[in-house]
Order: sequence, then structure tokens, then C-alpha cells
Amino acid sequence: MPICEADPWRMQYFEAVACPAHVRIPTEDPDAYQWNPKHHWVYNKLQVAESQGIPCGPHGVTPTHFPVFSKPIVNLRGMGIGAHALNAPADYERYQACGYFWMALLKGEHISSDIAVRNGNAVWFRHSQGMPLHEGTFDYWLVEAKPRAALERYCFEWIARHLAGYTGMINIESIGGRIIEVHLRFADQWPDLYGAQWLEAVVNLYARGIWDYEDRNRRDGYSVVLFGPHGENYRHPPARLVAEIKDMHAVTSVQVTFHEDRLPQDHSMPPGGFRLVIVNGWDFAACCAARERLAAAFGVRVAVEDSIQFARSA
Repeated sequence: MPICEADPWRMQYFEAVACPAHVRIPTEDPDAYQWNPKHHWVYNKLQVAESQGIPCGPHGVTPTHFPVFSKPIVNLRGMGIGAHALNAPADYERYQACGYFWMALLKGEHISSDIAVRNGNAVWFRHSQGMPLHEGTFDYWLVEAKPRAALERYCFEWIARHLAGYTGMINIESIGGRIIEVHLRFADQWPDLYGAQWLEAVVNLYARGIWDYEDRNRRDGYSVVLFGPHGENYRHPPARLVAEIKDMHAVTSVQVTFHEDRLPQDHSMPPGGFRLVIVNGWDFAACCAARERLAAAFGVRVAVEDSIQFARSA
């Protein structure tokens, strides 16, 4: 197994990829942190903000202007845990806690960028735009075929300044063209939408330090997410239903993204909802139709407009 993956619902992407036995490719932040001691400082979000001159400070240093955004300085579990927008000094007093920091509240598109890096130089980019709902949840991600020239220049320069000597994949999350998080791994939610032989190119990057990928015939892809309310003891949908949905036109994969043998509170989930399923594919309408079928199986109705609302089916 070339890709060190903790989530069983994502093993489907990596099981058939050949790789030298000695190569370790992380998809989880704890692994990436341990295996890259020279560069794992990037998981300190306060340092990342400081490296760009973004107004910021640890809790205890009172912001001079509001609103700001507050979150843990280091969070290797992800999923927006503990994140809050602070609109006034009263919010800051309410949420002030050790191990947290605040930064200027950025505005603009939320972009996840997977980047291949060779010896500190970015050699490949692919961007996905997140369509946010509320409290750390996303309705879907658009995996874009198009390049983003300005963002790529900004990330290229930041990587050259701060990740000298690094070879491997990184994932950068940005809002409005400024970096909010850096991960020493790629996003394992949608590798099936990057094209044939992409994972083989990733293995080659880690095994030989070479990036050789003919990135032809790019197309937009979609990663559509189903959330349910917190506090429920969910069960997986029938395997036959999942297989039928995988066979739907333009659907490439289905991920049931929780462990039914664990308590809900033992999962790392965003404040705004419990993530149940992700459907990847090439057609947005088809992915949404697949999500609706799965929502019915879970007994969840989901309305996605300006915000997301949940109601248990009668």
C-alpha cells in the first residue's frame, strides 16, 4: 500500500497503485507531521499567518479590530474543530482559550490547492473551490480544470521562501488569495477527479524525486457532501444501494465517511453537522441526485440554499 490512509472509505482510491515498499506517502496530518520534522512547522497556523503579514495573535493578545477569526494554533484532526468568527470584544472574551489564536477575517473564495513540490519548487497545481454552508460545513467542492494564475504565483513564491528542500505533495487552503492552512500531503477526498495515472505520478515524486505527469484533458469535477445533525447514531446505508449509486452515470465514487461502530462524539466533525457521505463525479446534477438517494436512506432531508437545515424524516 503506497498511500498511508487511515480512513477505510478512501482505500478504494489507493489499493491498486504499485509502489516501492520503502516509500511512505501521507494522507493524514499526524503522519505528515512526524515524517517531515524539518518542515512540520507549517502546521502552526499562527506562524503561517505571520509569514504573510496577516494581522494575528495568540489568545491573550487582544485584537485591535474586529471581526477576526479564531481557531486552534495547531489542529491535526482538521474539520474546523473549535473555529469561530469573533465579531466583537464580547465574542473574544467568550471564546478565549489557551492554544488558540485569532487572525484577520479574510473574505473571498475558499480554495483548496493540491501542489506537487520538487526540492522547494512548485511544479504542478490543481485547485478546488469550496461552497461553504455554515460552521465549517461545505455543500460541495468544485474541482476546477482551469488554472488560477495569481494564486499559483503567490503560492509558488511562498513555497520557495519557506519550504526549501521539500519534495512531495502539499495542500494549501486559501481565502481571498491568502494562505490560511498548509498540509504536507494532498487532499484525499477527490483523487479520482485528477485524471488517469495521477497517483502513479505522486508515487514517482516520493520514490524518485521526479514529477512526470501529462496533465491532459482536464475537466471540472464535483465532490458533493451530505451532512446530518449531530447526536444521531447513524448506520451505513445498504451496500446494494451504494453499489447502485456508484454505477450511476457520471458518478466516480461514493464515500460513507463515518465508522458505524463508534460513538458519534468519537468522530472528528465540524460544528455545523455530522458528515455522512461524499459523492464524487463529473456531473453536478448527477452527484446531487445521488446525494438525495442517500439522504433518503439515512432519513435526512437536506436543504441547501444560503444555509443548511436538517430535519428528521417522518
